[in-house]
Amino acid sequence: MSVEKKEKKKKNVTAENTEKSDNVIMTGNKKNENVLLYRAFVKWTVIAVIVGIVVGAAGALFHHALDFATEFRTENPMIIYALPVAGLLIILLYKGLGMADDRGTNAVILEARGEKRIRLRLAPAIVTATFLTHLCGGSAGREGAALQLGASLASPLGRLFKFDRDDCSILAMCGMAAGFSALFGTPAAAAIFAMEVTVVGVAEYAAIVPCMTAAAVSGVTAAMMGIHKTSFGTVNAPVFGGDSAMTVVKVIILSILAAIVSIIFCEIMKFIGSVYKKYIKNPYLRVLAGSAIMIAATLLLGTYDYNGAGTHVIEAAFRGEAFPLAFLLKIVLTAVTLDGGFKGGEIVPAFFAGSTFGCAVAPLLGLDPSFAAAIGLVAVFCGVTNCPIASMVIGVELFGAEGIIFYAAAAGVSYMLSGYQGLYSEQTFYHSKIKPVEYSK
Repeated sequence: MSVEKKEKKKKNVTAENTEKSDNVIMTGNKKNENVLLYRAFVKWTVIAVIVGIVVGAAGALFHHALDFATEFRTENPMIIYALPVAGLLIILLYKGLGMADDRGTNAVILEARGEKRIRLRLAPAIVTATFLTHLCGGSAGREGAALQLGASLASPLGRLFKFDRDDCSILAMCGMAAGFSALFGTPAAAAIFAMEVTVVGVAEYAAIVPCMTAAAVSGVTAAMMGIHKTSFGTVNAPVFGGDSAMTVVKVIILSILAAIVSIIFCEIMKFIGSVYKKYIKNPYLRVLAGSAIMIAATLLLGTYDYNGAGTHVIEAAFRGEAFPLAFLLKIVLTAVTLDGGFKGGEIVPAFFAGSTFGCAVAPLLGLDPSFAAAIGLVAVFCGVTNCPIASMVIGVELFGAEGIIFYAAAAGVSYMLSGYQGLYSEQTFYHSKIKPVEYSK
C-alpha cells in the first residue's frame, strides 16, 4: 500500500475517532468528564501492575533460559549440528498448535491496532522456539519473542474483562512494553516503543500511563528475579558545547551511513524471505536449508560470533574491537535464520549491526569507537523500527544522558533517510516523513 493511500486511510480512521471523542468529551459536564478520567486512571493502573508482574516474571524466567542456552552452546559448540532437528521441532510445534501461519511480531502489531487477536498459546510457543534457536546456534535476537510473550500473556485479561477493541489495543501495548522492559531493563524506551511502533507518526498517548506503569513494574519484577539492566559497555560521549560543531557534523555523517545500513538490513530480510518462499515452499525443507546455510557459514568463517544474539560482539565493539564486515554478516545470517523458520527477534541483531558498523567507521571519522558504536546502534535501531523517540530514549537509558543531543540527532537523521520500510511489514505510516499532517478545523 502506498504512503498516500495509507495516509488517507489513517486520516479517515482519525476523523472517526475524533468524532467519537467529541461525542464523549463535549458533554458540557466537566465534572462527569473528570470522573471518567480518574476511573480510567485507576482501571489501567491496576491492570498495568498485573501485566507488569506477570510479564516481568515470565520475562525474567525467559531471560534466564536464554542465558542458559547461550552458556551451554558456548561450552558445547558441537550442538550447532543439532540445528536442523531444532528447526523441525519448531515447525512441528507451531503446526501442532494451529499456528503454522504465525506472523510473529507483525501479529502483535495488528493486535495493538485492534485488527487481530492473539492467543495465550503463543507464549509457550515463542519461548520454546526461541530457546531452541539460541541453544543450537541460530542467528537471532530475543526482543521479538519478548514482545510476543508480553502481548500474549496480557491478552486473557481482555477476554476476562470483556474489553472492547480500543481497550484490547491498549492492553496489547502494555504487554509489549512489559516484555521489552523485562529483557532489556529500559522501561521508558519500552513504553514509548510500544506506543510508537504500530503506526509511524502517531503515538497513542491514551496508552502512556498503562505502558509506563507496566514497563516500570515489569522492570522491577525482573530485577528482583536477578535480571540486570542491559549494558554493552562504557561510552565516552563528548560534552556538548560551543566546540561541538565538528562532532555534530561527524555524528550526522555516521547517522546517514547507518540509515543506509538499516535499509540494507530491511532489504536483505525481505530478499532472503522471498527467495525462500519462491524456491523452497515446504516449511520443513526451508528450515533444513536455513540450518545447513547457518552451519556451513559458521564453519567457513571459523567463528561462533554470529550464532545466537552475539551480545559479546556488541560489547567488543564498545571496546573498539570490530571486524569491518561483521555488521553485514550478522544481517545476512539473521535473515537466513528467521526467514528459514526459526524464531527470535531482529532488534538485537540491529544493535549488533549498528554498533559494529559504528566502531568500524569510527577511525575514518575521528570519533571515539565506543561513542561511534552507540551512535550506530541508535541510528540503525531507529532506521529499522521507525521509532525516533524510543531510539533516542534507549540511547539515554543504555549509555547515559550525557550524549542525549547526539542520540537525538542520530535518531532524527536515520528516521528521515531510512525510507518507508522497516522490519515489520504490518507497520503503517500515518503520513509522509517530510510533510506535516494537515488538520481540518
